[in-house]
Amino acid sequence: MKTPPFLQGAGEGTLLDLHVQPRASRDEIAGLHGPFLKVRLKAPPAEGEANTACVKFIAHLLGVAKSEVEIVQGRSSRRKRLLVRGISPKDVQLRLEEAGVFPSSVRS
Repeated sequence: MKTPPFLQGAGEGTLLDLHVQPRASRDEIAGLHGPFLKVRLKAPPAEGEANTACVKFIAHLLGVAKSEVEIVQGRSSRRKRLLVRGISPKDVQLRLEEAGVFPSSVRS
């Protein structure tokens, strides 16, 4: 299984590169946006609401605690890098596939 470009191993877990679209009609994974996994969120970008929603959505999707997900880059940008502690890139990929949201264009 080939690791997609938006997943990278880190010493304590996995780095996940996202392109976030706030003010969407629902929270969902919307495929790829270049080398980024595109995430649509209902929350507006104001006052960090989209960041909070992003962390909560990814934690729920991957079955980890919100405290294990941290935005390490891009807090004020649509392009964000999240650190998901305690889970490997392979396990993130498997959980995305199990949830039925893994973009088919990056499956091997």
